[in-house]
Amino acid sequence: MADSVVLDPVDLHLLRLLQNDARTTYRDLAAQVGVAPSTCLDRVTRLRRAGVILGHQLRLDPAKLGRGLEALLSVQVRPHRRELVGPFVDRIRALPESRTVFHLTGPDDYLVHVAVADMADLQRLVLDEFTSQREVARVETRLIFQQWDCGPLLPPRRDAHTGQPSAEPSLRPGRAPVPEQPARPAAGAG
Repeated sequence: MADSVVLDPVDLHLLRLLQNDARTTYRDLAAQVGVAPSTCLDRVTRLRRAGVILGHQLRLDPAKLGRGLEALLSVQVRPHRRELVGPFVDRIRALPESRTVFHLTGPDDYLVHVAVADMADLQRLVLDEFTSQREVARVETRLIFQQWDCGPLLPPRRDAHTGQPSAEPSLRPGRAPVPEQPARPAAGAG
């Protein structure tokens, strides 16, 4: 936790609002949080400099771009050595079908989220870009039927008495759960 940044309630409110809509103006943010626009700008600038805010992303719908089939590829690399990790990850990240790459512990070394046009395209990707590589020992494919975006990533709340992480208020017994976000079906799913 040495890299964590101390955030006050105003910072957390700003982050929650920006995660839900990064296009919100500083004036609107300031009004929702209850601070002056200049204070809002200063705080967001500080959060960027501290590395809490990494950037802004434009989210695209893969299905609308002709890549309606999404899958997770579990990949084993042998030998799993440091000198292979960087080049393997760079090559996989450069593929236009790759959405996310995870380096894992356990029996699989990587989990790769891909978006392709159809089953033939998925087969081509697995055979030509993964199993054709000498270091790839195994690829297991799982199709994605549906996926859901989750709530904002915020630091865990701390218990006022112990200082230890505690459950979010919405997860405590007797409280209403966080409203569920609508499912985003992977195109091609039933």
